[in-house]
Amino acid sequence: MAKIDFDKLNGLVPCVVQDAATQKVLMVAFMNVEAYEKTVREKKVTFYSRSKKRLWTKGETSGNSLELVEIIQDCDNDSLLVKVIPKGPTCHTGADTCFNEKNEGWDLNRLETIIKDRKASPKKGSYTTSLFEAGINKIAQKVGEEAVELVIEAKDDNRDLFLNEAADLLYHYLVLLQAKGMSLDDVKGVLKKRHK
Repeated sequence: MAKIDFDKLNGLVPCVVQDAATQKVLMVAFMNVEAYEKTVREKKVTFYSRSKKRLWTKGETSGNSLELVEIIQDCDNDSLLVKVIPKGPTCHTGADTCFNEKNEGWDLNRLETIIKDRKASPKKGSYTTSLFEAGINKIAQKVGEEAVELVIEAKDDNRDLFLNEAADLLYHYLVLLQAKGMSLDDVKGVLKKRHK
């Protein structure tokens, strides 16, 4: 990765903050070297507040933090795309985004992000958390059970039962990937290599 050019804007670089799962732009802020280093080190997004003239970790007063997923530099190395998992609304007004948009979306990436979050931050009463606590053998067993149930439903003509079993298998498969420290992108990479 090339060195970030903090000199162009007197020690600051603009940061476009994006939800890693929904791809929605949440806010725009600035980082200096210290904010960048703290963000990378602590995995909680920190900015430099131009009005307060100090570092500001998102959520330090509201509790609505931004968990770092990835930082990508632009082609000139003077702007950053900061991909995050938002923990609550991003805007100080209580809106999902600082552009007053709803941060909604549901796909496998969103589900994977939720599962990853349950692994990193266990939640009492969560089925996903209970699977991680039970361990890899239990998770693998559940994937096997759901696969068998899907095969059984495939032989019948009940669309709803088939789709529910397919959803159960997919969910447990995503949990298994996270338990193994892998992701859908890792699997996609294998499939991409196979495609000729």
